[in-house]
Amino acid sequence: MKFVGAHVSAQGGVYNAPVNAKAIGATAFALFTKNQRQWVAADYTEDDIIRFRTALEENGFSPDYVLPHDSFLINLGNADRGKRKRSQDAFTDEMHRCQQLGLRLLNMHPGSHLREISEEACLALIAEGINRSLEVTEGVTCVLENTAGQGSNMGHRFEHLATIIDQVDDKSRIGVCLDTCHAFSAGYDLRSEELCRQTFQEFEDVVGFKYLRGMHLNDSKTPFDSRKDRHHSLGEGSIPLVAFEYIMRDSRFDHMPLVLETVDMTIWPQEIQLLHGMEPANA
Repeated sequence: MKFVGAHVSAQGGVYNAPVNAKAIGATAFALFTKNQRQWVAADYTEDDIIRFRTALEENGFSPDYVLPHDSFLINLGNADRGKRKRSQDAFTDEMHRCQQLGLRLLNMHPGSHLREISEEACLALIAEGINRSLEVTEGVTCVLENTAGQGSNMGHRFEHLATIIDQVDDKSRIGVCLDTCHAFSAGYDLRSEELCRQTFQEFEDVVGFKYLRGMHLNDSKTPFDSRKDRHHSLGEGSIPLVAFEYIMRDSRFDHMPLVLETVDMTIWPQEIQLLHGMEPANA
């Protein structure tokens, strides 16, 4: 069974996110647990936490199908000790927020070496930062998102993700979110059923489906292997619908949040219906 939704707004209070997700016909959703462009935010009140948990239940969502995203400012791979500590503190705070809300996943972009250290050193710092946050939190899995390969960003190769996972001490609390736009832009082809089979087999061989915790379903405005992160609405970009049909038919993508981050939020209900229409009749 597939659980499909979108990255919805939490404006006005984190407890509004489940309501917004229900309104578009979602069965899964993503959100920012605080302003993603700021380092520090006010702590949740007890009322915030109770209202979120209540809204989650009243709108029919399980915590298993909510995939929060951390701040875009965080870079656990920064070579600068002071800047890395700021990121470390912010990431741990995000983990604590998920724990308070009763959520079990936190999606993150791995980090960037900023051309100041080697890729290997950067990956080691990222893993070290994840270990530190896992040590002081409970019940929340860190979910590494693959990237498009822009600039000095790590995570655009499956090998990067595997290397980080290998250095994380608690394997039960590390996972991966695959973004279709990012994968396509990074050179993993999705333009036919056979190419999808090959790409996901490579993911299985290098990382392993046992670590897959969710997906971002996005088309790409830019061509294959562009190394650019430019999302588009489904069927409007360079990734043919056959890729999304493949995902919706494959049971390996069952029982995890499948989240749209496409550019036109006004058609999210139609995109959710489109995706569900691709599922096998007996799903």
